[in-house]
Amino acid sequence: MSRYLAELYLSKSDSGGLYEAAARARSAAEAMTREGTPIRYLRALFLGDDETCFHLYEACSPEFVLEASRRAAIPVERVVEALDIELTEGERESSCRAVGKSSQRLLGKERT
Repeated sequence: MSRYLAELYLSKSDSGGLYEAAARARSAAEAMTREGTPIRYLRALFLGDDETCFHLYEACSPEFVLEASRRAAIPVERVVEALDIELTEGERESSCRAVGKSSQRLLGKERT
């Protein structure tokens, strides 16, 4: 299955309903799976400054995500396939050290 982001506008003043929307999305995905359409709701991300919300799903097609969103009464503007990369703890630490060194070079504070 691929991962998809369902994107929608969500104002800061309406963001309090995000938990309920996520619960509805999860319930809709679970119902669809029981009916024979494999889909899994993973999580929601809210970008307050941009007033944008993303719901992350695993599904076989973007149409399944649109249907789950419709059932959950979530007014999705678009659905796009997403690449979700998760680093192991060691990879994160290594990446942070590399970023720290790059930042020091950019700021002219590199140790010699």
